[in-house]
Amino acid sequence: MSTTALDFRGRDALLQVVEGAYAQPTGEALTHSLRDGLCRLIKTRAVSLPECVFEPVEGHYARRELYACPERGTSIVAMTWAPGQGTPIHDHCGLWCVEGVWQGKLEITRYELEEEDGERARFSMHETLMAGAGSAGSLLPPHEYHTIRNPQPDQISISLHVYQKAMGCCATFTPIQGETSWYLRGKKELCLDQVACDD
Repeated sequence: MSTTALDFRGRDALLQVVEGAYAQPTGEALTHSLRDGLCRLIKTRAVSLPECVFEPVEGHYARRELYACPERGTSIVAMTWAPGQGTPIHDHCGLWCVEGVWQGKLEITRYELEEEDGERARFSMHETLMAGAGSAGSLLPPHEYHTIRNPQPDQISISLHVYQKAMGCCATFTPIQGETSWYLRGKKELCLDQVACDD
């Protein structure tokens, strides 16, 4: 596998989990394999993420790419969530994703798309989960609409996301005032924050 990645402790173990998942016959089996592998790595502390990952960014949650594979396009991004930071309802542009909570807690709410009318979309809330460190979940299109938020008032949360391909943008949805369950579609460019690794 031709890759570019930071050099941090446990990187090879992380890449082996990703490589092993690609041996699975279906997208569902692949994401389940990744989810189980991430949980195992987090719980056994087999990987130490770069120190910069634990530094929040004022004004938005941080996205730092730790790994990119030019052959498959797979991307691993560490996200840093300061207290209260979160996302609007958004999609993953039709890409599968596995998300593991490395540190702290994250509130994840999943939505189902019920109807579209031009740039308007109607959602129903499917479920809200409180995910703690060592837990992981997967998103498979078309069930990809969700929000993520750090609900803790005084602690930073860290999550690790394995994407099918690098995500440069996504669709976001903001509530339309006076219209219950209806949202206006927008587009968000997803930037990467600087990765500084002294390991």
